[in-house]
Amino acid sequence: MTLLISTQSIHKSYGAIPLFSDISFSIFAQERLGLIGPNGSGKSTLLKILMGLEASDSGKITQNSAAKLVYLPQEDSFSSEDTLQQILFGALSDVLEPAELQYRIWEVTGEALFPDLAQHVKALSGGWRKRLSLVQALLQEPDLLLMDEPTNHLDLEGILWLEALLKKKPFGFILVSHDRYFLENTVNTVMELNKVYPEGYFKTSGNYSHFLEKRDLFIEGQIRKEQSLSNQMRREQEWLQRMPKARSTKAQYRIDKATQLKSDLQKIKASNAQTKKAGIDFEATHRKTRALLETQHLSMTRNGRVLIKDLSLILSPGTCLGLMGKNGSGKSTLMSLLAGTLSPDAGSVERADHLRMVLFDQKREQLNQKETLMRALSPTGDHVFYKGSSVHVASWAKRFLFTNNQLQQPVSSLSGGEQARVLIANLMLQPADILLLDEPTNDLDIPTLEVLEDSLSEFSGAIVLITHDRYLLDRLSDRLLYLDGNGKTEFFADYAQWQHAISATPARAEITISESISTKEKPPNKNLTKTTQNTQRELNRLHSKIQKAEAELELLEQQLQQEDMVSYPERLMAICSQIENKRNDIEQLYQQWAELDSNSR
Repeated sequence: MTLLISTQSIHKSYGAIPLFSDISFSIFAQERLGLIGPNGSGKSTLLKILMGLEASDSGKITQNSAAKLVYLPQEDSFSSEDTLQQILFGALSDVLEPAELQYRIWEVTGEALFPDLAQHVKALSGGWRKRLSLVQALLQEPDLLLMDEPTNHLDLEGILWLEALLKKKPFGFILVSHDRYFLENTVNTVMELNKVYPEGYFKTSGNYSHFLEKRDLFIEGQIRKEQSLSNQMRREQEWLQRMPKARSTKAQYRIDKATQLKSDLQKIKASNAQTKKAGIDFEATHRKTRALLETQHLSMTRNGRVLIKDLSLILSPGTCLGLMGKNGSGKSTLMSLLAGTLSPDAGSVERADHLRMVLFDQKREQLNQKETLMRALSPTGDHVFYKGSSVHVASWAKRFLFTNNQLQQPVSSLSGGEQARVLIANLMLQPADILLLDEPTNDLDIPTLEVLEDSLSEFSGAIVLITHDRYLLDRLSDRLLYLDGNGKTEFFADYAQWQHAISATPARAEITISESISTKEKPPNKNLTKTTQNTQRELNRLHSKIQKAEAELELLEQQLQQEDMVSYPERLMAICSQIENKRNDIEQLYQQWAELDSNSR
């Protein structure tokens, strides 16, 4: 396999702070590397070093002279007055004839679905500017494409478009991303930059799921190694305490060995200690009301466009509603309607008495960029009050992985991920019945995302969640609400069901999955007040699984009834087998429902 680029023992520091050291790895043709790591670990810097935009402090980089590298930064530098055609022609006008270039642009932009190449950049949304950046890079036909957060600004449809595009292109790439589903679906190698590893990084072949398995095994091994070294050190210390005064050569050797053992133990303790993650724990009011918020026939028009029409929904404790749709489809508008900061054109929003709602704003307008981190975390003094206790602001900052040296820095100097952690810290100080979270995952690294997920899964109130992070959406949501941007809204049980629905063709079924769900009788929901919040959440998840399974069964049965099915005996037998398996699955789900409902009484 052709080698594209390799590094040997490269090191990079900013001032006295090392980003990474002694990094050695190689990238081969058609290798697709996902580069991950905590914020500040040096991922973006490493891409720039590979591209030659920055120099490493030491080490060596070898590049195949015949290989073409193209770099896609997080943010573009387009002139707002340029047209799309000017930008795309500018990428290759010096190497291709106009006719060939026009065909190349048409070929690639056809995949990007640009509506008009004559429009100016200033008319594009953030998502379409990102598509333009991607197309500009693809036009150059790279052997190795270096992408820094390529899914930033893309809506869900844009991310799916990019996934499909990358899967069918023949080049290799390195991409930095915190989107775990995107990593799962696009890469064949994963490398994490993290000082928790002895070499400063951990690299495995395979997809993201395989990486997680290997990483967990490695960390478990490191913990066992620390325990083993601790036991050995304890025995050596006991020996040193009773060692004879006459030091033989053998005794001196053992003393030297104990000294080395102590050094090894300190190193692995320091390494294992760096697995610490932000301490996120949202506080709920534990209200027992069945319906916290209910909308009836809600409708809303913005700028002459119907975004929401005749929407009715209920938010209950222990549930999570995920909102999906393209950028501009009305998700944030619906969030504002629920929060009460916007009034509907028609319909009503009824809220429980003294309802407490907390909003996470994706624009981060709640943060004063001129304030210090200390004032942003604690506006009124040196302490915050959390769950009835007073906590010093330095300890509170440390919980979110900030150092004492950062407390006097302005908020404007913090990274996007650090600013997101400040907002989350402020949310935690406000007991809530409902959390309204508008893109809370933007700029968060994967370790912080995992902690955020765990905390939200234990939140006993209701959650409304807007995110392009499909992993988070799938794990937390009991229901998904899709907004098409033209007033239509549809509920889905989970992300997989939504995917199936958008890919289903009318010829195969007269009704969509979502329509079949609406006609199904829901499992009995008895004695809700006697269940714990965790039990209720599990009942909700089982409810969604039952809905999904019954919808899939109905579609299979419809396929079985098609007139031409008798002409395909093998397919007929396969569908009959699937129907039988699906019925067994549904029966098991109902048994789980009955057992859980019975135990909760």
